[in-house]
Amino acid sequence: MKTSIGIKNENLAKVAEVLVKVLADEFVLYTKTRKAHWNVEGADFYNKHLFFEAQYQQLDGMIDDLAERIRMLGHYAPATLREYLELTHLSEHHLEANDSLTYIKELLSDHDSILIHLRENIDNFASEFHDAGTSDYITGLMETHEKMAWMLRSHLK
Repeated sequence: MKTSIGIKNENLAKVAEVLVKVLADEFVLYTKTRKAHWNVEGADFYNKHLFFEAQYQQLDGMIDDLAERIRMLGHYAPATLREYLELTHLSEHHLEANDSLTYIKELLSDHDSILIHLRENIDNFASEFHDAGTSDYITGLMETHEKMAWMLRSHLK
């Protein structure tokens, strides 16, 4: 069924094109955060194990909301690992150590990268594509990443 929400179909397609890439980034970040949760070692293991768990749980909800946003706009959300790896701008690294600081630095870099990508696109949603709803949604997503990055960054002081 065609989506008729007051936004031109070509604009909906352009918005969805950006959002599927954001979804891929979120899923890759979620997976990397899970890896940190499962594999962190060191004297601070228990605290960081719980910390990474809270972060991946938050990302899980963000992923679901983002996929549903894509569907609300009349498009399909990618849902395979192959699609995510083709769409993401994040990379997977084999980390040399499983200590919390190594994971924190890697995850912080990914949050910062996502924040930059969101900021680069946020104005286009409202001004170019006439989708104030997605612009507002992305603003909230950006604020959540800012807080998550702050939490990670605070461990490095």
